[in-house]
Amino acid sequence: MKVYVTGGTGFVGSHVARELREQGADVRDDRVDLLDPSGLARAVEGCEAIVHVAALYSYDAPAHEIERVNVEGTGNLLEAAARQNIRRFLFTSTAGTCGPVPGRPATEDDEPPAWELEVPYKRTKLAAEGLAREAGAIVVNPTTPIGDGDRKPTPTGRMIAGVVTGRIRAYVGTTGLNVVDVRDVARGHALALACGEPGERYLLGGVDLSLGDLFAAIADLAGRTRPRIRVPYAVALAAGRAGLVNADEVKLARLPMYFSSDKARVRLGYVPGPVEPALARAVADALNVDGKGAA
Repeated sequence: MKVYVTGGTGFVGSHVARELREQGADVRDDRVDLLDPSGLARAVEGCEAIVHVAALYSYDAPAHEIERVNVEGTGNLLEAAARQNIRRFLFTSTAGTCGPVPGRPATEDDEPPAWELEVPYKRTKLAAEGLAREAGAIVVNPTTPIGDGDRKPTPTGRMIAGVVTGRIRAYVGTTGLNVVDVRDVARGHALALACGEPGERYLLGGVDLSLGDLFAAIADLAGRTRPRIRVPYAVALAAGRAGLVNADEVKLARLPMYFSSDKARVRLGYVPGPVEPALARAVADALNVDGKGAA
């Protein structure tokens, strides 16, 4: 099967492209601007499927820029697929469009709290996911992928590097993350492309960890002192309003970001492995970059 993968040179996209190639797909991953309809038309010509991983994953970029890439860009690619009569379309969303919800792991039947939609990245990914599902795409919702190759880095990669280098010495006590090996996320993409149902979405996660536990694990692997300052949410919120930290990231730290992958396990055969090896690879990458003076 000939598959076009957007974002094939990025962190998650490169792992997805490699996984599909290893499973025998003829992968095309030319970098094309999502705002260039004619370029997209050329890129998808002759393909039988599209895997749309590319997105602007940022809490710092201007809202209008995030909107154009994530929403308008997705619309352009869906239109290119329709013109070429490409029926198999897999859209990479985020677990954040499914929650979090108070008191339990969120599922695909849930939705994010209203206050989180003030964050442009989350709002635009939800809008783009809606476009994709309306067009009959299969949707996967990765939680927090970690591992090797996050070189740009993503906000997650910057967080890991911050703990590795000792720049992050505190954590917000109210939150946590569902952490997953990026290689498992890539396998989940391949499973969804092969047997996912159009219009359905599938959470691809790993293990729920409080932010304190996650930072402790990162610090231990890096040989650093564990961040021990537990910051109350109200203090973090005030720091965000004062411009001392990223206000959008603080908004997302009000609840633990925990998710269930049961649907993907049952319907796709998705079975994530332990996260420790992926975390070790991520820390090794961060140490290597910092050792070159570029962290």
